[in-house]
Amino acid sequence: MHHLRLHINLLFFLISFLLLLQSFNVLANGATRKLDDSTAKISPFTPKAYFIRYWKQRVTSSPDVPSFLLDKASPLTAIESASFTKLADQNSLSSHLHSFCSSAKLFCFPDVSNSLEKHTENADFTSYVDKNFTNYGSVGNADSFKNYSDGENIPVNTFRGYGRESVGHDTKFSNYAPDTNVADQSFHTYAAGSTGGATGFKNYNKDTNVPNLNFNSYSAQSNGQSQTFTSYTDSANSGGESFASYGRDGNGQPNNFNSYGEDSNSIGSSFSGYGQNANGAENNFTSYGGNGNVPENNFKNYGDTGNAGVESFTNYRDQANVGDDTFQSYGKHSNAAKAKFVNYGQSFNDGSDRFTGYGKKGSFSDIGFRTYGVNNTFKDYANKRAVSFSMYKKKNSQEASMSDRAVSKWVEPGKFFREKMLKSGNVMPMPDIRDKMPKRSFLPRVLSSNLPFTSSKVDELKTIFHASDNSSMSAMLADTLSECERAPSRGETKRCVNSVEDMVDFANSVLGQNVVVRTTENTSGSKGDILIGKVKGINGGKITKAVSCHQSLFPYLVYYCHSVPKVRVYEADILDLKSKAKINHGIAICHVDTSDWSASHGAFVALGSRPGKIEVCHWIFENDMNWTVSD
Repeated sequence: MHHLRLHINLLFFLISFLLLLQSFNVLANGATRKLDDSTAKISPFTPKAYFIRYWKQRVTSSPDVPSFLLDKASPLTAIESASFTKLADQNSLSSHLHSFCSSAKLFCFPDVSNSLEKHTENADFTSYVDKNFTNYGSVGNADSFKNYSDGENIPVNTFRGYGRESVGHDTKFSNYAPDTNVADQSFHTYAAGSTGGATGFKNYNKDTNVPNLNFNSYSAQSNGQSQTFTSYTDSANSGGESFASYGRDGNGQPNNFNSYGEDSNSIGSSFSGYGQNANGAENNFTSYGGNGNVPENNFKNYGDTGNAGVESFTNYRDQANVGDDTFQSYGKHSNAAKAKFVNYGQSFNDGSDRFTGYGKKGSFSDIGFRTYGVNNTFKDYANKRAVSFSMYKKKNSQEASMSDRAVSKWVEPGKFFREKMLKSGNVMPMPDIRDKMPKRSFLPRVLSSNLPFTSSKVDELKTIFHASDNSSMSAMLADTLSECERAPSRGETKRCVNSVEDMVDFANSVLGQNVVVRTTENTSGSKGDILIGKVKGINGGKITKAVSCHQSLFPYLVYYCHSVPKVRVYEADILDLKSKAKINHGIAICHVDTSDWSASHGAFVALGSRPGKIEVCHWIFENDMNWTVSD
């Protein structure tokens, strides 16, 4: 065994030495350069030291790497880099994922812990996190989940067979995973075959960034069990909920969705086979998606083959911005069903709703649409004689104007501003420029190049990062790859970079080697009023070429870098409004040509006007960056 370890260590040393020789080859004359004092403690064999040498060769304007960029380079040692590169080459990284993520400072979901199947006592779950609830809670009484996964970065919880065939079992979820970053919770066959009891979700995933929640076969074949969703995913950002076969084959189940997705941004909900084959089901959607920004809800085969079901939609998607709902084969083959849409889809900025095969081959005793929104398509809508439309109308120009003004609440003050605001002495609001992405590092280029980075090989990436279907990680991988592969807009030059060397190369390809990279210095002034101090226009304030790089959500650092035509870039001192002391140094970019922007873009909502009529400026947020030619 001792000889085996010796051979392995020698192999890693050899690989590391070869990597080191490769790094020296970036110097045109083959000579090494002494590291400056700020980087003298960095081992010359590491990926970070390699990047320093790469920078010196590729950037002629400055010999030193800015600290905010150097901090994003891989923290791996030479041996670790060689080891993980070899594992990637052998398609074996998956079996070493935990050590890989920890050493390389990546964003990875923890594997679900051991099951609580043998834990049979009733429990009060307080401040609990990352558990696998399999066949738990099958015996009466009640479980209470309070402050579950509170403030965690990446909570992962699986409820499989929870409450199976229970009788009178109550479960309450209070403050479940609030203030988390990327939440991943799955409820599989939850409360299947149960009788009586109640489940309540209160303040579930409130203020969560990128929630991913899946309810599969939730309360299937149960009898008289009620579910209440109160303040579910309120104020959440850009995630999704999936309800598949929820309440399937149930009997007399009331389900109440109160304040579901309230004040959330870009939340998507999918209801597939919800209440299928149910008897006497009652589902109430109250304030569902209210005040939301671009909510998307899809109801497919909802209430299919149900009997005497009642569906009530009240204040659904009310006061939301845009929004898009699809009802496909909703209530198909149902009997004596009732569906009431009251104040449905009264969105600011017109949303859209599509009803395809709604109530097809079903028997509805009552379908009523009262104060229903605009832009709705009723295709193949059955039982039209049972349908009543009341107060269904298009908005007039005055109403549209009021809508446009009201929806401005969805654009954070200061997120977009006019160029004239960048003047010394001006007071203006600053948006929240804090980086809300998980903390990650780049991979060494030699390692990232050994990992697939294409949608055609997303399954390989899912295997490496232990991403199950419908998980947050799976969606994250697919979404980033899709955005990276999207065709550029008119005049745009774009590239997704997954190593710090690739970022330098892209900047060089657009701007040459005489470049400088900038970012806003810190987050001081966020979400408050600021005083603008000294302002300097890059390239004399003239229209210039620039490359902006924005983070994408991926296990390791990936930046979406692009260059768009006709921009001006500024740097400005940011002062405290009261003391007048300098608290920050901000970088702002102004887009002079907005003619290709959407008319519903948040910039025009906030500032007024239309595409091509005004310039639009915004700050460079924390950990994003802007490259220009050096003055």
